[in-house]
Amino acid sequence: MKINFILIYNYYQNKRIKMKNRMKEFRAIHDITQEELANKLEVSRQTILAIEKDKYDPSLKLAMKIAKFFDVTVEELFLDSKNESS
Repeated sequence: MKINFILIYNYYQNKRIKMKNRMKEFRAIHDITQEELANKLEVSRQTILAIEKDKYDPSLKLAMKIAKFFDVTVEELFLDSKNESS
């Protein structure tokens, strides 16, 4: 069953539930630095670092841009930290 990420994302933002992400993992797979990714996404390296360290949840627009860059779904990239094994 496909889950509507936009509804889930909005719920998480409203509840301030942190989402665990796999950005660092996908960066390693693609052999790209934080700086290179930041340049491709037109954000700062500090933004990439903050997202990877779970200090900042990206906007929906940025989350979709990151997922598109890595050619994965947003759901594959960002996980509910409570349900990451499911």
